[in-house]
Amino acid sequence: MTKDTKAKSGNSILDDLIAKAKKAQEIYAAFSQEQVDEIFKACAIAINSRRIPLAKMAVEETGMGVVEDKVIKNHFASEYIYNKFKNMKTCGIISEDTAMGMKKVAEPIGIIAGVVPTTNPTSTAAFKSLIALKTRNAIVFSPHPRAKKCTAEVCKIINKVAVEHGAPDGLIGCIEEPTVELSAALMSHPQIDLILATGGPGMVKAAYSSGKPALGVGAGNTPAIIDETADIKMAVNSVIMSKTFDNGMICASEQTVVVVKSVYEEVKKEFLYRGAYLLNRDEKAKLSKVMIIDGALNAKIVGQPAYVIAKMAGITVPEETKILIGEASSISRDEAFSYEKLSPVLGMYKADNYDDAVQKAHDLIVFGGLGHTSVLYTDEDNQKERIQKFYDKMPTGRILINMPSSQGAIGDVYNFRLEPSLTLGCGSWGNNSTSENVGPKHLLNIKSVASRRENMLWYRVPEKIYLKRGSLDVALREYANKKRALIITDGPLFKLGVTDNVTKVLDDIGVKYTIFSDVKPDPTLSTVRDIVKTANAFEPDVIIALGGGSPIDAGKIAWLLYENPEVKFEDIAMVFMDIRKRICDAGELGKKAQFVAIPTTSGTGSETTPFAVITDDATHIKYPITDYALTPDMAILDANLVMTMPRGLCAASGIDSLTHALEAYASICSTEFSNSNAEKAIKLIFKYLPASYKEGAENPVARENMHYAASLAGMAFANAFLGICHSLAHKLGAAFNIPHGIANALLICQVVKYNANEKPTKQGLFPQYKYPHARERYAFIADMLDLGGKNDNEKVANLIKAINGLKKELDIPLSIKDYGITEKDFMAKLDEIVEQAFNDQCTGANPVYPLMKELKQIYLDAYNGVY
Repeated sequence: MTKDTKAKSGNSILDDLIAKAKKAQEIYAAFSQEQVDEIFKACAIAINSRRIPLAKMAVEETGMGVVEDKVIKNHFASEYIYNKFKNMKTCGIISEDTAMGMKKVAEPIGIIAGVVPTTNPTSTAAFKSLIALKTRNAIVFSPHPRAKKCTAEVCKIINKVAVEHGAPDGLIGCIEEPTVELSAALMSHPQIDLILATGGPGMVKAAYSSGKPALGVGAGNTPAIIDETADIKMAVNSVIMSKTFDNGMICASEQTVVVVKSVYEEVKKEFLYRGAYLLNRDEKAKLSKVMIIDGALNAKIVGQPAYVIAKMAGITVPEETKILIGEASSISRDEAFSYEKLSPVLGMYKADNYDDAVQKAHDLIVFGGLGHTSVLYTDEDNQKERIQKFYDKMPTGRILINMPSSQGAIGDVYNFRLEPSLTLGCGSWGNNSTSENVGPKHLLNIKSVASRRENMLWYRVPEKIYLKRGSLDVALREYANKKRALIITDGPLFKLGVTDNVTKVLDDIGVKYTIFSDVKPDPTLSTVRDIVKTANAFEPDVIIALGGGSPIDAGKIAWLLYENPEVKFEDIAMVFMDIRKRICDAGELGKKAQFVAIPTTSGTGSETTPFAVITDDATHIKYPITDYALTPDMAILDANLVMTMPRGLCAASGIDSLTHALEAYASICSTEFSNSNAEKAIKLIFKYLPASYKEGAENPVARENMHYAASLAGMAFANAFLGICHSLAHKLGAAFNIPHGIANALLICQVVKYNANEKPTKQGLFPQYKYPHARERYAFIADMLDLGGKNDNEKVANLIKAINGLKKELDIPLSIKDYGITEKDFMAKLDEIVEQAFNDQCTGANPVYPLMKELKQIYLDAYNGVY
């Protein structure tokens, strides 16, 4: 086949794609807002649920970036985009001012040409597809040839799901064998109404030169100023977190730091301490030759780890090196470190004073990043004039104050009024049609001055908590106005007559009841559905869950499905990054029934939390479900119910409580309120758990205090969330039938050691978590327990020893191997449970955001008992 014949064949395929898109879009243009929103949500869910395989596919195909970071980008492109625009009116009349006689009506543009870069081949395709669907447009993609398979896969997924939810086939199209010629033909095709271009300068320029309306982006060369008033630790660690994200491929990532000379050495020291590598003069010269060739960025370094880039230049650095830093003074074509580098390589400039720093930042932008992004780290409260001088001087569309630019510039993470987007306009400065994160305003250059902000935090627990021995009788009498109660418990408690404590009170106050007593340990979805059938038949107005975590967790999900039968389990089981921005939620509860939790064990804390752990019968995977609607209306902590708790259960549930408190205390979401609960719980557990285990009912004080400790720990993690110990334990327990508390015990020491790292590979991502400080948190606990230690490292080591000592007193094995799991069985399931643990809801709040290989090492260390 000749070149001309191939081109003709390709153009024929393109014509067919666009014809199909045009036909589909003409039908879709008549859809209602409700129809569009259903499709928009379904497609967001589809991408969210496939974020890991799509991330893997992108890295495998392009050879660039970090799987775990691409997971976040895919997650952002689905969850954050959906959350921001879910309520936006895009069909018909979108606003109306009757008094002033103003009406705004939304109409679709038509067919969009989507250009996708090799750096973000799945997340950008998902983002553009979703906003096209939300606005009743069709979109046809021209992917980058190095990423054609993964981009095409995104298009297939979204188009298929859209069709399944009523959309006409063909709204999302993709050229599966892209060429430069086909991309040009797409952008100039007479049926294309708008070009949405993200990619290299050449591709974007071609979009603007096509004669079609276009939204494109310019090159980034983001400078970050650190002045003498800045929080140095926060500034440096924010830059590291941003610059190492997806190996520096985000166009908004910092390319240089400009540091005022009075803090220059302090900043340099902090970079080195956190894992950066400072190049000497010879090393810098070697890297410059490899990095910039004939005035252009060497594509081979894009998205590669720092040590690989160093190796290309013949430089040997430790494999764990995060960033390569080259000190520079000039800003010119002869200085490689003043260019955009799209990799974990950073230029570092010394400024004489703040004014000089601003001038250098300005010159860097003019040299290679007009219109994109600039960053200032300063004392925001006391340096208002400096901030104004900065944004007056910077010719950029995004001016970020005290935030990492990779995560900050895309919006809705470090500033919640900056709109989320994966296409960042550079305005007329960068020869773009918009200066905003792509949105409806394209005629003005608008500067968005966004300051770093911490989220509003919360403290939510049951409305009423009754405690002290004998409190059950008094508490339940509050429900004398109810008519029917559903009691949920397990078989052994029912046979032992424990439910009589409840039924006697209900008989006395005249409330009818029925009992579901078939909850097994690690309750399954099928059990929950059986409870719902009972509830639907009996129609209770109060649900009472009596037992350990299993009856209470099963009761919570049954309560949810009884109240809101339209909710799908797979939707509420979906992992979220921020509980307030999740795609699916539980809805309002309490319309039909109130929920009462009465624990008969001291461990899960489920009676005071919005958490429930349910196992899917089909996959045997444990899902930690979280929604504040699941918080019980009342918790009754009657210690009389735990006096005869078996020793083994006492040990497992007690160490589970300790893990709850430790993880909540180290969580990136912890607050002073949750910390106070965690601290008290830890004190009580170390003081009373051994006696509670060994002496049982003979020591009622120990049993009672452990009961309170479990609930205090529950209240701590209800508001601060958990970490990777629970992520790992959920999957380990499900895979090898290990009780949850024991699974936590087998992993907690390794997790404490892993988290107590002041220069982790990835820092947990949450605005209030400014720099790694888990080690000092653990050290504080060691001090609180009088464990000794001359420094934080010794204190953490002593804490690990104390936890191991406690496990020995409870007769808990010190390794997974000692529990009886063979190496063959363990290794056969290891890779599977590693990925499942990474995808667990608890992972996101961990102080260290883990790579999968690091989770694997924790499992291996726990198997062999290595601390």
